[in-house]
Amino acid sequence: MKQSLQLRLGQHLTMTPQLQQAIRLLQLSSIELKQEIQEALESNFMLELADEGQSVQTTEPSSPVHAQDEVPTDPTIPEELSLDADWEDVYDDVYSFLSSDEADSDFLLSRSAPEDLHEHLKWQLELSHFSERDALIAAAIIDAIGPDGYLEVPVDELYQDLSQQLGDLELDEVKAVLHQIQNFDPPGVAASDLGECLAIQLRQLPETTPWRKEALGVVSQHLDALRRQDVAALKTALSLDDHGLEQVMELIRRLNPRPGTAFDRTQTEYIIPDVFVTKKNGRFEVSLNPEIAPKLRINPFYSSLVKRADKSEENLNMKAHLQEARWFLRSLRSRNETLLKVAQCIVKKQQAFFEHGEIAMKPMTLKDVAEELDMHESTVSRVTANKYMHTPRGIYEFKYFFSSHVATQAGGCCSATAIKALIKELIEHENPTRPLSDLKIAEILQAKGINVARRTVAKYREALHIPPSNERRRLL
Repeated sequence: MKQSLQLRLGQHLTMTPQLQQAIRLLQLSSIELKQEIQEALESNFMLELADEGQSVQTTEPSSPVHAQDEVPTDPTIPEELSLDADWEDVYDDVYSFLSSDEADSDFLLSRSAPEDLHEHLKWQLELSHFSERDALIAAAIIDAIGPDGYLEVPVDELYQDLSQQLGDLELDEVKAVLHQIQNFDPPGVAASDLGECLAIQLRQLPETTPWRKEALGVVSQHLDALRRQDVAALKTALSLDDHGLEQVMELIRRLNPRPGTAFDRTQTEYIIPDVFVTKKNGRFEVSLNPEIAPKLRINPFYSSLVKRADKSEENLNMKAHLQEARWFLRSLRSRNETLLKVAQCIVKKQQAFFEHGEIAMKPMTLKDVAEELDMHESTVSRVTANKYMHTPRGIYEFKYFFSSHVATQAGGCCSATAIKALIKELIEHENPTRPLSDLKIAEILQAKGINVARRTVAKYREALHIPPSNERRRLL
């Protein structure tokens, strides 16, 4: 093929830095937005926090010296941002309408880290009267304990590893130290399996505890029958009637199968809602959270120092900072308005949910909202990412209101969230001795007019972290 030069005409979208900034602010969470605003305040001297109660001017003040030195709006800055929304019909000024939050303090940084299981066990080890040799064995055992409180390394392997460090070590020494650690708090720690964990907790109860002996027999010798929910085998092995077996099961249910979870170091993550949904006069109203970001404005003193005809380096620098400040405020305003429009559309489409709960949730997709607001689907996706809504029913992520649908016998459709709520409700009201199978739940839903298969019920049940019917069955 012969090489040649060709001229082609075409159109393509070029994203300016200002548009990139606006899109990036649009997808930030409330916490990330606060950090972004703080960085903007530190890097741009034209931006400042407005005082509490101070009115935000819609135009910048003129220079106190020469009125002709005012800088007109840069013609390269469009009146609208290309974010699928018309901002100028709502606001006339370029300032953010977010109220200041001067009283906000980062108290999370002052919190001490929670104590983990290993630290708790080592603290008890230091208070115990162990010899130096036994303390080394105990430290090795504690290091082998997993986050659930179980011993993750067999005792024989621990003995093999320790015998290389300690001369004349015997397996009975390791087992003796392990037995002492199993008396530490929390009860049941350092067990090798579930049966031993429950047995340790039962042995630490007073001997006068009713049904303690029978419960020890169940967890030590008949744990397989307990897993199978074999009532007849347990009654025969323990020589108990229905009442006695129920009392034994009640005592076992009070035990903790995962003792280490009480020392989980996962810290609570607090959510700051982006919008509030309130019900007034029978209607749901949506408003932005005024506390998610401080109120910003352009510093009137610095902006008045900018002169139109001055080409000095200092004046050009101030002009650049002024233009960046205008773009940042405009992007903030764009973000708020887009967020409010999407939230209002969600509340409008899901009003039945706010009235009656999850069972009344309607199927909705990003495309539905995008078409309703005449936006691009990617814009709606950015707005709903990591955004939260405070409603009378609790705090929900925007993404929660979007779900797939299942056809109904009447020719309509039902939201997957509503089906999950129905499945959860059916299981909560089932007979614990005869739990509903996935097939039975599918038949009940089909009787209600919802065409759902057994495999779909199983998928939704697993998404709700609900065990199958054979594991939900209770003894007696």
